[in-house]
Order: sequence, then C-alpha cells, then structure tokens
Amino acid sequence: MVGWFEIPVSDMARAKKFYETVFKVEIHEVNFGGLQMGWFPNHNGGEGATGTLIKQESYIPSQEGTLVYFISKDVQNELDRIEVAGGKIYQPKTKISDEHGFMGVFIDTEGNRVALHSNA
Repeated sequence: MVGWFEIPVSDMARAKKFYETVFKVEIHEVNFGGLQMGWFPNHNGGEGATGTLIKQESYIPSQEGTLVYFISKDVQNELDRIEVAGGKIYQPKTKISDEHGFMGVFIDTEGNRVALHSNA
C-alpha cells in the first residue's frame, strides 16, 4: 500500500553519493524552487514504491519515526557497502522467519534509520 516515500537529508550531495554507492543506482536531482529532491530510479511497474531524498527546512533527518524498507536480493549485499559509503550498521542481517526472509537496518549519512528486506 505504500505509494511513495521521502527520506530527509541535510546534505544532498553526501546523501546522493551514499545511496548511489549502497544501491548501485543513479539518483536524479531536481530542484522545485528551493525544495531539493533526489529521485530514486523507477522500476517501471516492478515491485515496491518509488521515492526521493528530500532537502527542505521542514524535513529533518531522524532515527525515530517511520521505517522505510528497501527490497533487496540479499540484504547482506547492501549491508556490505554501508560503512564504506559512510553509514553505520544498526542491525546486521537477521532472519525474520523461514516464511518472511531476512532484514537488516542501517543509519545513513544523514542520521536516518533505514531498513532492507530480502527473501534470501
């Protein structure tokens, strides 16, 4: 039911580099009159919602609040790139159950808590 997500950032260039390194994607920057956005790639009808990095004074990075889960083939792949990209591992790869797969959680360069999910 998630249709969109926004991850608050303090430094767009730093956050963009972090997420591009961790997920091996290109983030497209757009400026809407002072509202800076870094758009994650759209998977054209693929699984999951799309969203942006977002910088504006009303958006404050935080480890509290809503937790966004990125879909992964194996969460360990992205977790292995977190610290090199400047983030921190918050929760290592953890089995949820045989039925629900695995999760891991990290703190990004902006101080946000973000999660990963995979079946493997």
